Amino acid sequence: MKNSSSAPCLRLVLIGQPNCGKSTLFNQVAGYRSISTNFAGATVSFTSSLVQIGDQTIELIDLPGLYSLTAIDPATEAAKQFLLFEKIDLVVNVVDASLLCRSLELTLQMAELGLPMVLCLNMIDEAQRKGVEIDGERLSSLLCAPVFSTIASKGIGVETLFTRSVKYARSISPMHPITMSKHVETAIRSVVDWMKQCGLDFDKPRLLAIKLLEHDPYYLDLAEKRLPGAVEKIKVYQQMLEEAHGQPSDQVISAERHAKSMELFEEVARVGSRSSSLWRDRIDDLLMHPIVGYVIMLAVLYLLFVSVFKLGAFLETPILAFFQSLSDQMALHWSVDSFTYHLLNSLLQGFSGGVSIVLPYLFPFLLLMALIEDIGYLPRMAFLTDGIMHRLGLHGTAIIPLLLGYGCTVPAVMATRIITRPRDRFIASTLALFVPCSARMTLILGLVGFYLGGAYAFWLLLLNIVIILGIGLVLSRLSPEETPGMIMEIPAFQAPGVKVVLAKTWLRIKDFIVIAWPLLILGSLFLSITEWLHWQEGINRMFSPLTRLLDLPEKVGLTIIFGVLRKELSMLMLFQSLGTTEVLTVMTPVQIMVFTVFILFYLPCLATFGIMVRELGMRKTLLASALSLFLAIWLAWLTRFIAPLFL
Repeated sequence: MKNSSSAPCLRLVLIGQPNCGKSTLFNQVAGYRSISTNFAGATVSFTSSLVQIGDQTIELIDLPGLYSLTAIDPATEAAKQFLLFEKIDLVVNVVDASLLCRSLELTLQMAELGLPMVLCLNMIDEAQRKGVEIDGERLSSLLCAPVFSTIASKGIGVETLFTRSVKYARSISPMHPITMSKHVETAIRSVVDWMKQCGLDFDKPRLLAIKLLEHDPYYLDLAEKRLPGAVEKIKVYQQMLEEAHGQPSDQVISAERHAKSMELFEEVARVGSRSSSLWRDRIDDLLMHPIVGYVIMLAVLYLLFVSVFKLGAFLETPILAFFQSLSDQMALHWSVDSFTYHLLNSLLQGFSGGVSIVLPYLFPFLLLMALIEDIGYLPRMAFLTDGIMHRLGLHGTAIIPLLLGYGCTVPAVMATRIITRPRDRFIASTLALFVPCSARMTLILGLVGFYLGGAYAFWLLLLNIVIILGIGLVLSRLSPEETPGMIMEIPAFQAPGVKVVLAKTWLRIKDFIVIAWPLLILGSLFLSITEWLHWQEGINRMFSPLTRLLDLPEKVGLTIIFGVLRKELSMLMLFQSLGTTEVLTVMTPVQIMVFTVFILFYLPCLATFGIMVRELGMRKTLLASALSLFLAIWLAWLTRFIAPLFL
């Protein structure tokens, strides 16, 4: 990216451990182009944005959260490669001030890179709540790097951080590494001297020496490629540390960093009395209780969906009446059989469909989900369901993509990058297809919820969860493998910022407004033209074997096509195909439920299909899509016979 001014664009990079508030900090200054979440692993690739700081334009990079420069997953590898090989003017190391001792371990690793760096003590309010007072000036003196305090979620200290960082970007010297104990420093110098003698050229020799002593696979492979036999020689130096300390060399260096971090913490922090947080602990005891926790989770989800349904139904009725009056007015000026009326009425229906049906349900749903996420309840839900995921034979981190799927399936599939094993990635991506995204949630709430009642919508969502668990169980049994445990930090409860929640809601609803709404209008136009040209009957006859199997009106056949573009289009095109929004006058409650179940499970939308091809390959994507189509037909057929018992 280039700045319009003559000066080169400064590049500032945000780096930090998961849950340090790094993405929230990015969002505060970059216009909320990156969604920040309250649990580790949500950011799987870096995000960049041009930001105006005073009279200077900078490129701000948000790298994935990582605990170490030793790559253990694709996200860490991506961050490490960027730090090693990309142009960087300044690193902003964001640390959780309430976990300063642990957070400084990454800071000490970053110092080995020899990059200009400032330290951002984020969540300083949480540290103070824990009774931790940090002397920023003393820490700055010890690290030889500027230190700033912020509360990113509230925007406190953010302007000062970036204004000063821009000034420091071209003036401060690279951060110097912290000296370790004698034995470790001797081993590091020995490796550096050996590399010089052998002509093993590397622009950061100390970093390479440390990583070789740590058994880092990336650097060992790099050394072996440049100097065959290097790995065997490195084992000699690794053994030197092992003999001196009685433990593997990588553990020796890790212990050194931990000790240095502890020394720094004790030097700059004073721990006093902790603010009363008994109520937080008691709430957590209930929310994550193995029995009560699930009851609360189901109650929260039930209240969420009932609230969305009530508000959506309240808003939908008057809006529909308004647009119906406009349609009646058009009928007074043009013949209902004329092409002009068909054209104008289709445009009106396409526009009104988004305003009156989608937005009344989609906006409150995304808003409430953002509130739950920012309060900190979402990772607690992940903690509760981790045990269930292991029974499915999946790594616990597979929960994260599934939870993201309730917003949109595309980022859910992309988030499977944090899962290292291909088998687990395929299963997690396939399960994400069946999680009701916001588009399908609109279908559930706007069709089943509105016409049959909120309770039926809730039970349909529970059925969806049961089906997902069943699919996961079958897929994991077909490809059995032992899965490791999950380490997930549970962030402290915090009051969500109004600006952050609204911006996050807008970011997620923007896809509908920018992408789906134009498709909806064009789809409505296409449907109207096919009706005027009498093509609709022929297309519906093509789908008649399916509609007869499911006992659905033949008219709904054409709407199935639109669901491949966007799921909510199936519902909106249904209204136009039937010629009314009073669906119960032309479809029975059972048919409404059958139609919803089919659309809920059948083929992924085009955007999801495309991202799955990129992430998994064409063969696996087609396999997952075929599974979804088969399940949709089978489940909808079963619903045809079971639903009459309850409706």
